[in-house]
Amino acid sequence: MNGFTAALAGREFLLFVPLVFLVVGLGLWLGRRRLTGGRVLFAVLSFFGIVTAVNVFMAYKAVSTFPGLEVQSSYVAGRGFDGRRDAQEALGWQLEQTYSPGTMALRITDASGTPVEAKAIEALIGRVTIARDDQTPEFIWQGDRYEAAVELGSGEWMMKVQAIAQDGTPFERRLDFVVAPRG
Repeated sequence: MNGFTAALAGREFLLFVPLVFLVVGLGLWLGRRRLTGGRVLFAVLSFFGIVTAVNVFMAYKAVSTFPGLEVQSSYVAGRGFDGRRDAQEALGWQLEQTYSPGTMALRITDASGTPVEAKAIEALIGRVTIARDDQTPEFIWQGDRYEAAVELGSGEWMMKVQAIAQDGTPFERRLDFVVAPRG
């Protein structure tokens, strides 16, 4: 489902209903009377008023649903990046996530394919563009993988995993995935 159909499926659709009635009513009003300069001016101003209202609404939704802020300071986050990356790559960890309705499984393996239990693990699961659906489930070690109870709707999702190896090395990874519609 793309963004336009998702917007129409939600309550935002109700905001566009009055605009449709205004446009249809304006067309009927102008079609039955003589076209004058005043009516043309009214039609043009109404058209641009509707376009402006829709643009303001869409800009508001864009700003209010995604803060656009990943880190407070890019400079501070970038300092020491190479060292953290090299330490993380030295672990040789690979992540694999699977989702079945109600359960998210996260498997961490080392370079030889052996399951790894981290000293600590934390994950943020959310939509790719909307912070409103973010959640931080409690992952529990199951012997060869981590599992958490999570309910996700269909669509595009991402999971940001932060783990600490037994030796204290921090590990970060972002996994993007798609949840198929049920049925």
